[in-house]
Amino acid sequence: MEHISRDKAFELLKEYNKDPFHIQHALTVEAVMKWYAKELGYGDDAEYWGIVGLLHDIDFEQYPDEHCIKAPELLRAAGVGEDIIHAVCSHGYGITVGCGKTIDVEPEHEMEKVLFAADELTGLIWAAALMRPSKSTKDMELKSLKKKYKSKGFAAGCSREVIERGAEQLGWELEKLLTMTLQAMAECEDEINAEMEQNA
Repeated sequence: MEHISRDKAFELLKEYNKDPFHIQHALTVEAVMKWYAKELGYGDDAEYWGIVGLLHDIDFEQYPDEHCIKAPELLRAAGVGEDIIHAVCSHGYGITVGCGKTIDVEPEHEMEKVLFAADELTGLIWAAALMRPSKSTKDMELKSLKKKYKSKGFAAGCSREVIERGAEQLGWELEKLLTMTLQAMAECEDEINAEMEQNA
């Protein structure tokens, strides 16, 4: 199956997203998705998983109230395949966005379930990393992440409910999801930072 190239996907992301925070989040989710693909036995599809991660919030910066609703239009206009569009929209499954619509595209493939589970969690892990003296995930331990996770006021915008629903859809314990996503981010951090510097 022919997919949008990584370079084209990144250009498309930057067309609709200017805020470095959003670009960094997209690169983080891309790297985490590629890591998971290799880890879960989908190594041949790692690039594809990554592109889905890169484009998952394509509409969020400009159309926050239509998140996951505007995305198909933007992606189709750029010639992106329906399978990627389905995956992108499925990470909003069950979530009611600002315009009052609830996203009804269900994650089916394991890749879509990983995206659903890891997306919010990467935000929470990154927020936790920024509070550390090192500002890094590389020296973060699971127990300190769990403490932050349990603290309701910390990174309150990262929905614990969505993260837990994501773990459930995968049939994983929450601890497995936390452990693996933290490991993925620690292993990919240098690569993400390098790309951010390149694009600064």
